[in-house]
Amino acid sequence: MNKKGNNNGLVKNSLFYIVVFLALVGIIYFVTGQGNNTQTASISSSQFVSQLQKNKVKSFVVQPTNGVYKITGKYRTAQKGNTQSGLFPASSSSTKVESFTTTVLENDSTTAQITKAAQKENVKMDTKPEASNSFWVQLLVTGLPLLLFIVFFYMMMSQAGQGGGGSKGVMNFGKSKVKPADKKANKVRFSDVAGEEEEKQELVEVVEFLKDPRKFVSLGARIPSGVLLEGPPGTGKTLLAKAVAGEAGVPFYSISGSDFVEMFVGVGASRVRDLFDQAKKNSPSIIFIDEIDAVGRRRGSGVGGGHDEREQTLNQLLVEMDGFTGNEGVIVMAATNRSDVLDPALLRPGRFDRKILVGRPDVRGREAILKVHAKNKPLDKNVDLNEIAKQTPGFVGADLENLLNEAALLAARRNKKIIDASDLDEAEDRVIAGPAKKNAVVNPDERKVVAYHEAGHTIVGLVLNDARVVHKVTIVPRGRAGGYAIMLPREDQNLMSKKDAMEQIAGLMGGRAAEETIFNSQSSGASNDFEQATGIARAMVTQYGMSDKIGQVELSAPGQSYYGENGPAYSEKTAATIDDEIRRLTEEGHQKALDIIATHREQHKIIAEALLKYETLDEKQILSLYKTGEMPAKNGASEFPSEKAATFEESKRELERKEAERHADDKNNNDDNTDTKLDTPSEHEDDSTNNSGSNHRLPSSHDDSEDHNSDDHTDL
Repeated sequence: MNKKGNNNGLVKNSLFYIVVFLALVGIIYFVTGQGNNTQTASISSSQFVSQLQKNKVKSFVVQPTNGVYKITGKYRTAQKGNTQSGLFPASSSSTKVESFTTTVLENDSTTAQITKAAQKENVKMDTKPEASNSFWVQLLVTGLPLLLFIVFFYMMMSQAGQGGGGSKGVMNFGKSKVKPADKKANKVRFSDVAGEEEEKQELVEVVEFLKDPRKFVSLGARIPSGVLLEGPPGTGKTLLAKAVAGEAGVPFYSISGSDFVEMFVGVGASRVRDLFDQAKKNSPSIIFIDEIDAVGRRRGSGVGGGHDEREQTLNQLLVEMDGFTGNEGVIVMAATNRSDVLDPALLRPGRFDRKILVGRPDVRGREAILKVHAKNKPLDKNVDLNEIAKQTPGFVGADLENLLNEAALLAARRNKKIIDASDLDEAEDRVIAGPAKKNAVVNPDERKVVAYHEAGHTIVGLVLNDARVVHKVTIVPRGRAGGYAIMLPREDQNLMSKKDAMEQIAGLMGGRAAEETIFNSQSSGASNDFEQATGIARAMVTQYGMSDKIGQVELSAPGQSYYGENGPAYSEKTAATIDDEIRRLTEEGHQKALDIIATHREQHKIIAEALLKYETLDEKQILSLYKTGEMPAKNGASEFPSEKAATFEESKRELERKEAERHADDKNNNDDNTDTKLDTPSEHEDDSTNNSGSNHRLPSSHDDSEDHNSDDHTDL
């Protein structure tokens, strides 16, 4: 089938280029008149006889044609004359004519006159027999260019109507390019989606409605018409949508937001109508729009106000999701990592009723994801996926899949049959910092500076270990880093306190503090440390309200100000105060690092010398050297229980269990309230009013960056 389709495409493309070539040749021919530089004039029979008698004709040929003689000849010298353009008949120009054509009647007197004049002036005369197929030649000459033009025009319109190769034919301009996925081909189930157990429980109702709508309709319930999956890239939003379609066993229409919008106005809106028409005919069904922010951005920000193509497409999508006609039996699922730019009308109840945040997985979720991706990979019995999950905070599903894939590639490169812990450890370093440059020639003095620099980070991290622990330190160059120390959160964090932020700044300043203490010098290796420390300090001042001088305000977002549309929404004086506060916070962190290095000189030296000897130290070795000066002992039990990806039935049972627990708690609370006499109802009303009216948004430590921001990579 594919071979046949490829051959058809080849034939069509070849025919297209042939037609274009012939059309160009025809245009050139008509523009130039004859296709070459020789000009031919059409003259009357009397002019021909006169020129022949004046000895201006060099030669001519006589050919009988349809009851007359057609004469074509050449002049001895070029004559002046007016010729008309083949493309623009109304325009004429003065040119030199070298040949001519004319027709004369078939009578004896005219023939004798021409023959006599030719013999007298010694003009070469020749004859041709009458053409027997002149009618078909004329038909071919006049009809073939017209036929080629029609074919060329039809193919041009067909190519434009495909809109990028999706649909066929001129009349299919606005047809949607999406086709329902085969139910049997979709093998993705809830058990294939790990680390998102809460999100799967939210989607249980959607699956059940698609399987048995009467269960909900009988209670007057309306299933959410739209489900918006939002979250960072790589967290598995598209995989969740596939799992819902696979569990429900219904037609699944998948399309990208950018597929709607084309260069032709109105095509996007037409494709939206066609997509929903197809889904309604096969309801119940699911429409999944990936990267919906490509078409669902806030209206009024595009070129042309509200009349550009993208906004027309969005308007049609809004009508289809919740208009007069309705979309019974069709559930729209969409995925985006930019929900902040979506139009408010798209997010209101009735369109996207349910918004599910698909965030970064916690340590249990990461372990479950690793187990899913490790199913087809032979792992050594000593590999502890739970330990790897604890070492990779901030990693999403795509990162973890890449981690195991890199480990498999390394094992294959080393001609191994199974993937062991060393492969996974090396793969983790490659994903975080890039490939190692073990053959790089490093100056011994620079190598010593790097070792003491990284040991400085390590000592400060070990002393200030309330929130973070030192996971690994190395002086092996990787990527752009001459060495780095990785510090991981002690546990998954969603909040960052001022103390945690100050400890992170001090840890980043540990390398420069060690250089100044040991070598009494400064190097360029601390540039990345300063970049990260300044970023944390700026967030503390402008976002988190952790500065006494600035106060509890948010100043990071640009807005309308006298600096311009995208300028800072504060004055120059405030900007100077922000700079002073950032400098004060980084200086405090630097001073704390200097104090720690000064009080732990001996331990700092032990770790630096171990780095010079072993190049890389892991967490257990670092702790052992810090406490005893010796290498570590094995090994501890897992802090977190193992977790696997739940199936649809398990997700449903967990949801029912939680609902039963809530129901039981509500019943107990109601019984307690019945037995309790409320003496001062007005006071309780005031309390409830105050509590319900205070909405506090607490900053997440993962909001600062989409990278693995829980890992501190220190370049040198």
